[in-house]
Amino acid sequence: MTNILKNWKKNLSDEEKQSRRDESTKLKEEGNVNFSAGEYCKAEDIYTRALAICPFCYEKEKSILFSNRAAARMKMDKKEDAISDCTKAIELNPNYIRAILRRAELYEQTEKLDEALEDYKVILEKDPSIPQAREACMRLPRQIEERNERLKQEMMSKLKDLGNMFLRPFGLSTENFQVNQDPSTGSYSINFVQNPNNNDR
Repeated sequence: MTNILKNWKKNLSDEEKQSRRDESTKLKEEGNVNFSAGEYCKAEDIYTRALAICPFCYEKEKSILFSNRAAARMKMDKKEDAISDCTKAIELNPNYIRAILRRAELYEQTEKLDEALEDYKVILEKDPSIPQAREACMRLPRQIEERNERLKQEMMSKLKDLGNMFLRPFGLSTENFQVNQDPSTGSYSINFVQNPNNNDR
């Protein structure tokens, strides 16, 4: 259906294309007024109508419409839909800083920190003067490291619980197995400890 629609719009005359572009521009302006008034649901609907009318050849205009709709959806907490719209906007215009920045913010809000950092890095490459991107590139690596460490601890705790469940029938627990890391190689060795609670004094 999409291909049929795309082919049909390709067959539009130049006058028809211009007319549809003008109509979509008017709708975009109407959507902007609704957005500024805090009527985000109406704005989303109007941007959607504008996108349906705007011919495919006007990539920059469609990119702006997708980004605007993303902003409306962001305000309504439709974060995943907003991310999808930002991605479409960036596909149509890879240098659209506002759309990349908006998607980076959304990725961060949805705890997709790695994706957020990648977007912020792209922004810095394109425009090093954006303070938000510079600050994020300094802040996010530490947050990602802390998150990974937390996830590792949670995984180790779950593995320990699972290990105890299997060892319990044999009168053993994970406390009977001591894991040591070799600082020079980073490899691990496991030693059996008969009485882990008996400490030498």
